[in-house]
Amino acid sequence: MSGDWHDGTRCVHAGLPEPAPGDPFLPGPVFAAPYHLDPWQGPTAGRDGYGRPDNPTRRLLEAAVGELEGGECRVFATGQAAVTGLLLALLRPGDRVLLPADGYFPVRAFATGTLTAIGVRVGFVPTAGPYPPFDGVRLLMLETPANPGLDVADVAALAAAAHAAGTLVVVDNTTATPLGQRPLELGADLVVASGTKALTGHSDLLLGYVAARSAELLEALTTWRTTTGAVPGAFDAWLAHRSLATLDLRLGRQSANAAALAELIAGRADVTGLRWPGRPADPAYPVASAQMRRMPGVLSFDLGDAGRVARFVEASRLVAAATSFGGLHTTADRRAQWGDDTAPGFVRLSCGVEDTADLVADVAAALDAAGPAGPLS
Repeated sequence: MSGDWHDGTRCVHAGLPEPAPGDPFLPGPVFAAPYHLDPWQGPTAGRDGYGRPDNPTRRLLEAAVGELEGGECRVFATGQAAVTGLLLALLRPGDRVLLPADGYFPVRAFATGTLTAIGVRVGFVPTAGPYPPFDGVRLLMLETPANPGLDVADVAALAAAAHAAGTLVVVDNTTATPLGQRPLELGADLVVASGTKALTGHSDLLLGYVAARSAELLEALTTWRTTTGAVPGAFDAWLAHRSLATLDLRLGRQSANAAALAELIAGRADVTGLRWPGRPADPAYPVASAQMRRMPGVLSFDLGDAGRVARFVEASRLVAAATSFGGLHTTADRRAQWGDDTAPGFVRLSCGVEDTADLVADVAAALDAAGPAGPLS
């Protein structure tokens, strides 16, 4: 892909094969478990043989995401499959790993359950730090901006310090997407992300991926994925690749909506704990503004208690109650209902692509209608 193309052009053309008369822009999906084999020679190098390790639709998606991330990519069935596969492929009993204390809750639960059970020494560090010395640490995982609290880590500075101690650095790029930041260029060894969210953005598939520039690391991850079978289906891979073409457009509107809602909420005395790294008053802004190429369409705040959150969403005509984030429709997720260690009134709001003026007016009216904090009715 041309290095001088802008984001929108890169998204539209990422991973597409060379044009040929009579062929579609994006071929596939190819549905196959087994493929025809040569009856004499059997499997042949470079030819598809079985659907778990081989699928041309999946390879086109991997080429596309790899181009956007600046490395080679392997896609997984879900974001959680990508994270857990990476950790299990690279960690051994006795290794020490540092994970974000304020990151995605299921990853922390996996670490305290499965990883500790196999003898991995697990530590947790807040995304904003302070970070301990990295001596003796096999792997440092960052999630920046963190989900759901939206703190930001200085990837370049932490990668330099970690590499000096021989520590591998992984960055969860789910919230930012590769258009928001490119961790491999900032010094990370691996990027992991959920493609379920803003990357594909239509709330209609599950996907995860890992990207790296190291052939050795990619080989370990590919072997793990083949052995465990944690691959996405051909149709999900095709849908994901189709969705990449509009990524730049979707993120542009979502970020603009987040900026407008952050300004609205910052002016209300009845909402506390506003976080959005694109706001100059946000604690993460100095690092985010230097490190990120664009700000996410996600913000968080606190409405006081669960009852007020329910009344707010019920009063809104544009905000739906749903988990996940990054889709076309604006959603609110009260994270405490999933067992996440957040306050009862904490809300992660994911901005969709609605008209900005309509969304701001709707959220303002819904906040007014929700009234003061109070019990669930």
